[in-house]
Amino acid sequence: MSMLGGKDRERQAVAAEHIPWPQKSPTSCPISSVKARLRTAGLRPTRQRMALGWLLFAKGDRHVSAEMLYEEALRAREPLSLATVYNTLRQFSEAGLLRQVSVSGPKTFFDTNVSEHHHFYNEDDETVTDIPGSMIQVSGLPEAPEGMEIASVEVIVRLRQADGTIVERKRVSGQHA
Repeated sequence: MSMLGGKDRERQAVAAEHIPWPQKSPTSCPISSVKARLRTAGLRPTRQRMALGWLLFAKGDRHVSAEMLYEEALRAREPLSLATVYNTLRQFSEAGLLRQVSVSGPKTFFDTNVSEHHHFYNEDDETVTDIPGSMIQVSGLPEAPEGMEIASVEVIVRLRQADGTIVERKRVSGQHA
């Protein structure tokens, strides 16, 4: 349940209406769509942003960590640093192209689906899955302190194996994700 301020809400609504993604015509150029999406969001389409935008948005709605995207960039032979990936994900989030989903301490995923919805987080394999926004009703919110407004409410439902089975976690660069 998102309660964005007026300016942010308008910016996201305009961006969502004018972003030519996903492609509706197989003859259109996906790179041009990434470039248009970045420009619509107010970002200059640098080589790094274009490469990461292509990796992020070409596969539909998904949840990735910075480390996962960095590994994808390496496999795609894109010469990017992990710091560049983090900075670009932050810029994409600030521009309304991604949602940040903080699941556990510093563990953050970036969601390409910016519509109102919630998430399941599987603690066993460290994956994030969407829950449609209409499936959860949030009520009884406290009043925001004076001079403040509630920007959003995000529900993360944590999951684990019910039978106690231990599941091998996904690995990124030989480390646990």
